[in-house]
Amino acid sequence: MSLLASALVAHMPVALLGFNLEDILISTGPWVLVVSAIIVFIESGVLFPVLPGDSLIFALGMLHDRMGLSLWLAFPVLIVAAVAGGEVGYQLGARYGRNLFKDDAKFLSTKNLHAAEEFFAKRGGVALVLGRFVPIVRTFVSLAAGISSYPRRKFNLWNILGAVLWIGLIGTAGVLLGGIEFVHKNIELLAVIIVLVSVVPVAIEYIRGRKKEQKALSE
Repeated sequence: MSLLASALVAHMPVALLGFNLEDILISTGPWVLVVSAIIVFIESGVLFPVLPGDSLIFALGMLHDRMGLSLWLAFPVLIVAAVAGGEVGYQLGARYGRNLFKDDAKFLSTKNLHAAEEFFAKRGGVALVLGRFVPIVRTFVSLAAGISSYPRRKFNLWNILGAVLWIGLIGTAGVLLGGIEFVHKNIELLAVIIVLVSVVPVAIEYIRGRKKEQKALSE
């Protein structure tokens, strides 16, 4: 499965599957923050990228008032979960390295790892921030940092900054847009837009990779 296809599957809006994102979040009741934190933690580096982190954070910001959820509690909890997930990813990469990946795996494939490594190699520590906003890459970029023995102090700095910006920007966007009646009534449409926007960087990298392959074959 290509990186682009993996990203699309990972961030398939629940609306397209016949579910209502708002109903799902509200139905979790007092456990909504716990469930959200677990999803953010897993997607931030725990080898399972098939989770709609962006849409979830956005919807949580938009619906926090209806769920009686304090943002002063929710945002810090989600940030801690994101930082912890990145830390686990770094440790897994440093300890087990490439042994976790296989050529024929659907998600833990060497192709997805190579994409994250290339992303990290091009941008260095900044990749740990930018990668938060890119599906699939955000799960594997911490592993790539661990595999490459990126300095621990620098990793911690970029990992925390990336988590704060990811949760803060997307969550705040949900809060601000949630006050717009049209947006509030069309949350599934917003989920679709978030997915499309979030996979744009992946699509660009995929197209560039294909062009390089074709150029190499023609030479």
